[in-house]
Amino acid sequence: MLGAMLLVRFVHWVGGLHRASIDTRIREQIESGIVVSEEAKRSRAVSEAVEWTATALAFVVSIVLAVDLLGVPLTSLVAPATVAGVAIGFGAQQVVGDLLAGFFLFAEHQFGFGDVIRLSMPGQNTGITGTVEELTLRVTKVRTAQGELIIVPNSALRQVTNLSKDWSRAVVDVPIPVEEDLDEVTTLLRGVLDALKQDRRWHDRLLGDPVIAGVETIDVGYVRLRLIARTLPGKQFDVERELRYRVATALRTAGIMTPAAPATPGGSP
Repeated sequence: MLGAMLLVRFVHWVGGLHRASIDTRIREQIESGIVVSEEAKRSRAVSEAVEWTATALAFVVSIVLAVDLLGVPLTSLVAPATVAGVAIGFGAQQVVGDLLAGFFLFAEHQFGFGDVIRLSMPGQNTGITGTVEELTLRVTKVRTAQGELIIVPNSALRQVTNLSKDWSRAVVDVPIPVEEDLDEVTTLLRGVLDALKQDRRWHDRLLGDPVIAGVETIDVGYVRLRLIARTLPGKQFDVERELRYRVATALRTAGIMTPAAPATPGGSP
């Protein structure tokens, strides 16, 4: 048992060193503006899974060897172990489901450490959005933009949207009053997109030229023009914020005012 405890401590130490080196490399990539590689994400997740499996295996093997050294025949423990296994299986169905779901998360590379994901119910586009901070065989830990840490059992993941897989897309809808000339506004917005593309700070985050998709919706008093830019994984939020800032500045300079918010019942607009 002492040897098992020392072995587990050694496994945790090696796993901690490996994760620390991966975290350092990921932090350097983020600070330099480089997209975190899929290999680094998988390596960190697999490291935690291997550490957990090695710990459990060490304890199981040590217990079996200790019982054998005490002179207890292992064959006499088969029947009680079977009954105990059935009882534990019924009582720990949730844990078994979590482990199986976690195994398939690792095997299918659905998401990994550092990915931006959205957790929601099937068929819904709203839910909890955050960055994966830890992924084990049993739970997934997600950090939201407000700093909240969400811990979800893997079997409870019904619909996961990976927002940073391979590539992302920044989408910005711009409301324009109906009395404005849409051709002139389109020319103005196209100049904003060209300037963003030529900016060296943002050029490397874009995959291709940003485009104006056209009129997305027609509402009372205004229409919405949709801007779309294909970006590196996880960079769509930064590009969207920059696009909104540049579009708002350009519209204000050109004297084009965005529509006012509708009046609330009993209040001012």
